[in-house]
Amino acid sequence: MDIINKVTIFSIKIDNVGLKEACEKVIGLSKQKESYSYVVTPNVDHVMKVQTDLEFKEIYNQASLVLADGQPLIWASRFLKQPLKEKVSGSDLFPLVCKMAARENLKVFFLGGQEGVAEEAARRLQMKFPGLAVSGVYSPPFGFEKDRMENDKIVSLIREGKPDILFVGLGAPKQEKWISRNLKAAQVPVALGIGASFDFEAGTIQRAPVWMQKSGMEWFWRFSREPKRLFKRYFIDDSKFFLLLFKEKYIKKAAA
Repeated sequence: MDIINKVTIFSIKIDNVGLKEACEKVIGLSKQKESYSYVVTPNVDHVMKVQTDLEFKEIYNQASLVLADGQPLIWASRFLKQPLKEKVSGSDLFPLVCKMAARENLKVFFLGGQEGVAEEAARRLQMKFPGLAVSGVYSPPFGFEKDRMENDKIVSLIREGKPDILFVGLGAPKQEKWISRNLKAAQVPVALGIGASFDFEAGTIQRAPVWMQKSGMEWFWRFSREPKRLFKRYFIDDSKFFLLLFKEKYIKKAAA
């Protein structure tokens, strides 16, 4: 894999690439059959989790590709005078990688989502990108990661499907931890944690309008639709991000 310029902020080394470059890198990794690489897409919530979750932090350190998923990270990088090129969200990367996978005759596997959601996402993507080979789809039951038999079943399903690319939509940090622990056993060249992307592609959750995505207000759109579930994340856990940002600014200024 070519060396890519990286930007280090909040103890995370982020690859300074655009969406198209990121997609090309994922396709390249998918062709390295015994590399067992994975991609992470940090947003503000991930940044905050990395500060206290040592396993999550180590997973980030070992990732082959780290992409800034969220306009606030782009603004933060500029504020810290280490500008990132652009936001590269998992939800934008997912369909684009599927499009290129169809062209390159690469197989994909979808793991995650509520019952029927990943199947619908697969159906719609295959209509959109003729030739897309979906080698398997599976929606695991709640708590599956603690059930050894269920987990072994999932790994076997993936191995039988022999995908070149594995998409995992379980939410963070569950999806990243599952990938890190099981990717080699599943024998997939590259895996990506993509959060709610199956829902977006299936149409079960409406994504924020483009203007909200670009203005950094996508979080508010999601909060307005799931206020009870997301209140703690956005207004308690993630509110500490601004303190972390100014702390990082002060440290860099003092070290200059």
